[in-house]
Amino acid sequence: MLHITLNRPEARNAMSLAMVEELMATFEAVERDESVRALVLRGGGGHFCAGGDIKDMAGARQKAADGDPEAFFRLNRRFGEMITRANRLPAVLITVLEGAVMGGGFGLACVSDVALAAGDARFALPETGLGVIPAQIAPFVVRRVGLTQARRLALTGARFDGHRALSLGVVHEVADSAEEVDKKLAELLTQVRRCAPGANRATKALVLDVDSVPMEALLDRAAREFADAVNGDEGQEGTLAFVQKRAPSWADDKEHR
Repeated sequence: MLHITLNRPEARNAMSLAMVEELMATFEAVERDESVRALVLRGGGGHFCAGGDIKDMAGARQKAADGDPEAFFRLNRRFGEMITRANRLPAVLITVLEGAVMGGGFGLACVSDVALAAGDARFALPETGLGVIPAQIAPFVVRRVGLTQARRLALTGARFDGHRALSLGVVHEVADSAEEVDKKLAELLTQVRRCAPGANRATKALVLDVDSVPMEALLDRAAREFADAVNGDEGQEGTLAFVQKRAPSWADDKEHR
């Protein structure tokens, strides 16, 4: 399990271009390393991420004033490339959402496989109130909560807490104390450890392709991957462990099925 902390507490972990590049490098490494079964993304200093970095915006504005018409496009699109990569990450992506979860932080929450929020976390898409748009975030918000709610959230800039985020489908778990957050995170990681790493990666790829691959082709692929899994090392070990009433070799705990 890999734990990554967004660590700009003085800026409520606002997403700078440097942070985007560091996350991209991390995701690339995780894609190559099949031993990483889950990546836990959390913010330092009591906040997850308050959105984009104003300093980067100012820098892009200066570049545009100096004659670079693509400065804002490149800055915004690079974040989109990062969040797309996060969405397709083979490992299980878990976000721990505390304090400010806004703009880009909201987007990262919407591409996580499991989102755990503090009850008093503060969620919002504030972009339109600043005269800009949630350009790279909005498509993932639509996928997460549906078109009707995404329209309302984006067009009003509504702010809400972790409990409301749960009811909207932005997050999957809510905890009302720091101790409960840590307890629920430990439980989630235990659940991930009970799942076969290869099966998890194949399953994630399968569900992510539902909207982009024709159904019959997807089901054909799924059947082939199922056959390969049954005959593979994980399938054989999982079946044997079930028959023998023991935990499979990939599970770190000693709890029996």
